Amino acid sequence: MFVRKIGIDLGTANTLVYVPSRGIILNEPSVVAISTFDKSVLAVGDEAKEMIGRTPDTIVARRPLKDGVIADYKTTEAMLKYFVGKTLGKFHLFKPEVMISIPSGATPTERRAVKDAGIAAGAKEVYIIKEPIAAAIGANIPIGSASGHMIIDVGGGTSEIAVISLSGIVLNRSLKLAGYKMDKAVVNFLRLKYSLVVGETTAEEIKTTIGTAVAPKKEKVMVVRGQSLENGLPTTIRITSVEVREAIAPILNQIIGELSEVIEATPPELMGDFLEKGITLCGGVANLPGIDRLFSREIKMPVFVADDPQAAVVLGCGKLLENAKLREKVKVNID
Repeated sequence: MFVRKIGIDLGTANTLVYVPSRGIILNEPSVVAISTFDKSVLAVGDEAKEMIGRTPDTIVARRPLKDGVIADYKTTEAMLKYFVGKTLGKFHLFKPEVMISIPSGATPTERRAVKDAGIAAGAKEVYIIKEPIAAAIGANIPIGSASGHMIIDVGGGTSEIAVISLSGIVLNRSLKLAGYKMDKAVVNFLRLKYSLVVGETTAEEIKTTIGTAVAPKKEKVMVVRGQSLENGLPTTIRITSVEVREAIAPILNQIIGELSEVIEATPPELMGDFLEKGITLCGGVANLPGIDRLFSREIKMPVFVADDPQAAVVLGCGKLLENAKLREKVKVNID
């Protein structure tokens, strides 16, 4: 099957790829392993992530995106080439049209870097779409109506908060507070409380395995292995979901604080709309148990998690690629 169009959610944590009529065909970590000797790419995605923290001096495994934007252009280009090539297969006659999502706070220079990387990766044409718009479309929010809709996209590198009406963004806030900051908070918590050193990959596993935003009916316990700061030897401890919640609470509270500020700045007519219909939560962190209840309790508004929160952005990219009329409606948000 020839692939003429590709939607890409180029995330700090994961890259998702969508092909019309086939759906999401790739969901791999945004990680590249590079040789320090000749700068060649040794691995990308799942294989590269397994190397984080385990490589010799001759190999470095890195994430080329930071806070949702390109931090290392050449590595990002290599990663996109890998994902596009894997999508197209070995034999392809046509260069595809590619739509890539970016944070709403990205600068013109950052948008241009993403577009250039897409072209260099083999695209015929690259569309750039702001993440909140793509996420809202992917979450089946009728953004073309005259009513107000609020969406919160909490990913790996950024949290996007946006008020949308008539196919455009009325208000938005792009925060460098998201999943990775939570992982680092877990790392710091274990270091301070238990004098235990763990990597961010282990911290992410702790967060996704026993992390919660509010107290569950039954708290969980997890065995964690790391290195003792006191003697440098391998050490094992037991950590509870109560402790993980304590570690990540400051990050969640900062996001809630920013969300409250956006709500306060929203025109009353639009605020009344999403006060009645609720706020949609998406992004990988939306899978954190109880996060919708926490947000709802703190802002005194109904909050709902999208059906497939992590895939909302790439699904929105796919819908835009498949629907020319929809693309026309949001043209002011496509560079």
